[in-house]
Amino acid sequence: MPEAVIVDAVRSPMGKGKPGGALSGLHAVDLLSQTLAALVQRTGIDPGTVEDFMVGCVTQAGEQSGTPGRQAWLAAGYPVHVPSVTIERKCGSGQQALEFAVQGVVAGTYDIVVAGGIESMSRVRMGVNRLDQDPQGPTVRERFPDLVPQGVSAELVAEKWGLSRQQLDEYAARSHELAAAAADSGGFDDEIVTITTPDGTKVTADESIRRGTTAEKLAGLDAVFGTEENRAKLPHIDWKVTAGNASQITDGAGAVLVMSAERAAALGLRPRARVVASSVVGDDPTLMLTGPIPATAKVLERSGMSIDQIDAVEINEAFAPVPLAWQAEFPVEMARLNPRGGAIALGHPLGASGIRLFTSLLNHLEQTGGRYGLQSMCEAGGMANATIFEVLR
Repeated sequence: MPEAVIVDAVRSPMGKGKPGGALSGLHAVDLLSQTLAALVQRTGIDPGTVEDFMVGCVTQAGEQSGTPGRQAWLAAGYPVHVPSVTIERKCGSGQQALEFAVQGVVAGTYDIVVAGGIESMSRVRMGVNRLDQDPQGPTVRERFPDLVPQGVSAELVAEKWGLSRQQLDEYAARSHELAAAAADSGGFDDEIVTITTPDGTKVTADESIRRGTTAEKLAGLDAVFGTEENRAKLPHIDWKVTAGNASQITDGAGAVLVMSAERAAALGLRPRARVVASSVVGDDPTLMLTGPIPATAKVLERSGMSIDQIDAVEINEAFAPVPLAWQAEFPVEMARLNPRGGAIALGHPLGASGIRLFTSLLNHLEQTGGRYGLQSMCEAGGMANATIFEVLR
């Protein structure tokens, strides 16, 4: 059975996902294409030897509707014989693309494959592909009559784990503080590639980090899901999820080069990491955001490892209650959890977030001497991916 290794991983800067954001003037395909081209240039591989380009993307409409990986590959000027496929597992789409790429190499289907992710949320609005239709349908709603939007699920998670508004705001402020510290110390320099906008502007850094954020400032924000209607339906909830302790809407892309260890050796490429184990689970679709908890338990069991062996963990900060509830079940030291901040500070470009988490975690481990990393993503519908990887030196 071939061994799969990860040779390199890059990501774009994170741009605010609204008109006027740093990357909002760039077509989604070109954002992904430039990120892909940077990966190819850094590794020096012949793009014609790549056998597939697996791309996570959630909102497959408008500029992201035409198999964005295929269009990005062509936009980069690479050989037309290389195909692409779009993968959608909600917020875990990019992570699933990476896991499928690794699995394809282990299965012997590929020798060289690129996994990636894209979401231009300023140009392709979240949910625009639904056209105001019901994605569940009457039978699902009959089985689960208490289904709620994700933001309300975040409130239910906070209530179940007894998380206070102060805890959520303190955690959110920490995210910005850690991300700012990583950026200012050069910690992100090895993972971010420069993106050029149509007017020639070079975007080199994350736009989303809000330096000087404090829990006291965040305390002044309204609970966005505590509408009169929601309060009437759920009178027991002490509404506390705000725009400040939830992930930011952003534009972003990422790309990871995966190949067999044998091919990497033949090409003289030094692998940076390997996947130890992965898992994917379904969980309560009403709570929805709790999937990382059973996904972590499953991947630890599959790997034969304990959480104490993991040097750093990335639990996607879709909402502050998600990593805090996870930590309540896996009580790791706070310093090991999202050590460079997360989506609250860096944003959550849906299809690309799994690649962003992996890239940031890999660089953190390399720079701090860590060996094992674990990442997990909550996903709409009550699903989650979890992956353990090992840094190779």
